[in-house]
Amino acid sequence: MFGVPGRRAVEERLPTLREELAADFCVVNGENAADGAGITPRIADRILAAGADVITLGNHVWRRPEIGPYLAESERVIRPANVSAGSPGRGLTVAPAADGTPVAVINLLGRLFIDPAVGPFEVVDELVDEARKRAQVVVVDFHAEATSEKVALPRWLDGRVTAVIGTHTHVQTNDARVLPGGTAAISDAGMTGPHDSVIGVQADLAIARMRTGMPVRFKPAHGGVRIEGVLVECGADGTATGCESVRVEA
Repeated sequence: MFGVPGRRAVEERLPTLREELAADFCVVNGENAADGAGITPRIADRILAAGADVITLGNHVWRRPEIGPYLAESERVIRPANVSAGSPGRGLTVAPAADGTPVAVINLLGRLFIDPAVGPFEVVDELVDEARKRAQVVVVDFHAEATSEKVALPRWLDGRVTAVIGTHTHVQTNDARVLPGGTAAISDAGMTGPHDSVIGVQADLAIARMRTGMPVRFKPAHGGVRIEGVLVECGADGTATGCESVRVEA
C-alpha cells in the first residue's frame, strides 16, 4: 500500500471487497503507507479499522520514529522477524479469522540487496514451528527484492505453511500457484496505490534521479489507483487449495 492514494483505496474499498471475495482474513503490507516510506500509529489504526486483520511491514519499518513504541505494544501490526533482536515489536502474531479460526502471520525480510540483521533462512524454521503450535493456517509475508529468494522460500516451506506471499517490488507477478505440498505462493502481490508512476513515485522525480544520479525528494503519484493482492483458499488444516492474483480498479 503506497501513500495517500493507496490508503484511501484501502479505507474506501476494503470492506466491500472482502465481502465480494468472501475473504475471511486480510493481511495488508503497510511498508509504504506514510508518504511512500514507513507507517505511523495513526495510519496503522486506520488500516485496521478499514478491515485489515494484521499489518506487516518491511525494510522501511523504522522510517517513522514514533512507530517503535507502537510496535512494542501492538498485537496486530508486526515488523520483520529478522531485524535486530533488540528492536521493539514482533515478527509473528496470531489473529482470528471471521469464523474464529486462528491464523498465524510471519513477516520476514529477504537477504539479497536488503541485508537484514539475520538471514531469513536462519530464522524461518523456528518461526514456523512456533506458529504451527498456535495455528494450522500460517501465512508468511516475505518482503524481498530478489525473485530467486521469493521462489526459494516457498519451496523450502512447501507443506509446512499455508502461503508465502512476496512483497516489496510493487509489481504484481504472474506466478500465483499452489505448490505440490499445498503451499500457495506468489513472487510479488503487487501494489495498492497509484500505478501511473514509477512504483508509486511521481515518474518525473524517479527518472530525474536515475538520469542524473543526484538526490531527489520523492513524492507519491496520484493517477491510475488500483488495489492489488492475492486471494488464497485453504482447508481447515491449513493446506492451500487455490491461489490467484487480485487486481481491482479503485
